[in-house]
Amino acid sequence: MSTIRNIALVTAAPLVLAAAGLAHPHGLSRSSAADWAQLHIALLPVFPLLTVGLLVPLWHRPRLDLAGFATVVAWVGAFAYAAFYTGLDAVAGIAAGTAVEHAAGTASLGPIKRPLYDTGEALGQAGAYALVGAVVATAVALFPRHGARVLPGTAVLLVAGWSFVDSHIFWPRGVWTMLGFALGFALLLWGAGRSAPVAEARRP
Repeated sequence: MSTIRNIALVTAAPLVLAAAGLAHPHGLSRSSAADWAQLHIALLPVFPLLTVGLLVPLWHRPRLDLAGFATVVAWVGAFAYAAFYTGLDAVAGIAAGTAVEHAAGTASLGPIKRPLYDTGEALGQAGAYALVGAVVATAVALFPRHGARVLPGTAVLLVAGWSFVDSHIFWPRGVWTMLGFALGFALLLWGAGRSAPVAEARRP
């Protein structure tokens, strides 16, 4: 039962984001501005929860060795992702949507949207790269104890993380990216939960 519960924990956020991606407006215009802003307000607490997929298998892991150091690095990367990607949602999502919604009817939208998009994109890319770094650090932390079982999930997460740098949750690639995160987190949890400690496996 705890395994099912943990799989639900690590996959909930990416699955919610994948579903939201199906409803995400493909562009920001006066007609879509209200939906654009409201969707990003609703998703503001959800994007940081992607890190649960790394925090659950790392729970109670820190030790005074390489794995412990890697665990701390993963935590820092997860925090950096949550902070910077929240900035993307706030600037390119909520602020841009609100600004366009209330722009004068004759105003050109480009000068309104572009600075917010540029700032938001820079924040989002920083957050996405931090998440990729957290994935690598998580693999380093888990490998000494669980060995190659953590590699399939790590590989899927690295592909999803690289796609996340510029896909957000837009259909189609962004939605597939979120589904990739869900699969990768589930595989990583399976690898960290099912394998025997490497050190113990080598004992006679």
